[in-house]
Amino acid sequence: MSWTDFYRRQEILEATVRRGGRNPGAPLPLDEVPGAADHFGCEENVLAALQYKWTQVLSGRLRTEVTDPDDADGLGDHVDAVTRAWRATVDEHETLRAVLDGGLERHASLRRMHEGELRMLAVTSGLADPREPADEITKVGHALEALLRTSRQESLRPRHPVMGHLRRLLAPSA
Repeated sequence: MSWTDFYRRQEILEATVRRGGRNPGAPLPLDEVPGAADHFGCEENVLAALQYKWTQVLSGRLRTEVTDPDDADGLGDHVDAVTRAWRATVDEHETLRAVLDGGLERHASLRRMHEGELRMLAVTSGLADPREPADEITKVGHALEALLRTSRQESLRPRHPVMGHLRRLLAPSA
C-alpha cells in the first residue's frame, strides 16, 4: 500500500464515521462515501478498520496513564488510570465509539474484537489476571465498561445548582 492509498483510506474512514454518526445504530452508508466500497468492500471491513483505529488510540492512552512518570513506585491505581484513558478516548472519539457500538450486533467479528478490548481493560486495570479463562476476563471487562459508561453519563448530566449549594453547606457538618 502506498502512502497515497493509506491517506485515502484514512479519509474514507473519517467520512464514514461522520456519516455513520448521524444514525450510529444503522448500517454504515458506504454508498454515500466515494471509494468506500472500492477500498474496503463491505461494512464489516470498514468497522474492523475503525475498531483497529479505536484500539490503537485507547491502548496508547492506557500505556500513558498506567506508566505515569509521577508514580515513582509504579504502584498507582490502575483502575483510575484505565478510567482516565477510556474517558479521554471516548471524549475525543465519541462518534467513532457510537458507530462501533452500533455495529456490534450486526457483525460477530466486531464483537470478538470488542471482547479483546474488554479483556485489555480488565487486565490493565488489575481487576483480572491474564491467566484466568478468557470468558471470565471478558465478563470483568464488560462490567468495568458498563461502570465506565454509567459514570461518564452521570458526570455529563447537568447538576441542579441548588443541590450543589446544599451539599456545600452540609459538607462541614458531616
